Amino acid sequence: MIPIGLYESAIFDTIKNGATVISDDVRAAFHRGIEKDASATSRLGLEKTLKSIELSVRKNNPACPDTGWPLFYYKIGNDCLIEGGIIELEAATRRAVAKATGQGYLRATMKHPLTGYDPGNNIGENIPYFTYKFVSGSNLELTYVAKGGGSECFGGTRYRMIAFADGTAGIKKFILDSYIDATRSGGICPPSILGIGIGGTMNIAASLAKEASCLRIIGSKHPEPMIAALEESIFKAINSLGIGTMGFGGDTSVFGVNVEYAFTHIAGIAVAMSCNCMVARRATSRILANGTVQVLQSPNWFGAR
Repeated sequence: MIPIGLYESAIFDTIKNGATVISDDVRAAFHRGIEKDASATSRLGLEKTLKSIELSVRKNNPACPDTGWPLFYYKIGNDCLIEGGIIELEAATRRAVAKATGQGYLRATMKHPLTGYDPGNNIGENIPYFTYKFVSGSNLELTYVAKGGGSECFGGTRYRMIAFADGTAGIKKFILDSYIDATRSGGICPPSILGIGIGGTMNIAASLAKEASCLRIIGSKHPEPMIAALEESIFKAINSLGIGTMGFGGDTSVFGVNVEYAFTHIAGIAVAMSCNCMVARRATSRILANGTVQVLQSPNWFGAR
């Protein structure tokens, strides 16, 4: 059985790592942009941002002043024994979030949506937010995602129903138009990691888009050739727009495009997009049944990609 103290400590450490250290795939995406972007301004923006991130690691400070929404994705083995069960796991997560906020790894950004009441610890109704996936085995895996306000608000997330007659062309047009509008609004910080959800109901498409943007490794490809080809097509199309780093022009307008899908009703196709910040703050830990805690580079949420 995995004891409360062990997983609560691991949750706090995962939050801390997610707030202060970027993953290897994100760092590699920065280096690719710095090496290949033809725009000196775009390259400079990436260089300065990467230097800031490296300073955050050395100084143990948040990688971005906007520490976003605290989102947690749990993969729980069917044979995993958790002291206190799921209820205590969520309670321990809330305590870890409050501790991380108190120690300055998270800013107190979560407020009541109507009154503006701020508890000062990022704990409130449906926040932090939990998503679960149940798998075989006896391990507990947790991924912390800091979903930034800029990438989520003011155009970074959009949804539309597409007619079957419009097909792939309609999906691509909606995504390209939406990404252009989002960058013009100044709400997102390109180059983003773009997640796209296709099919299902509106909330299914939106959830898939967010998971694709936050949990897929940059440069990974969908295992189905048709979906992988769609990812590559949209990736090339967006990078041909000349948006560049922070919209100042350049070849690096998006770090990656990740598509996930669900079967849908014959009446139409739900399509959603979700942008994630270029720093893509996430961290994953695996707790083995024997109490060993492993730090992972990939959430492996959709399988090995």
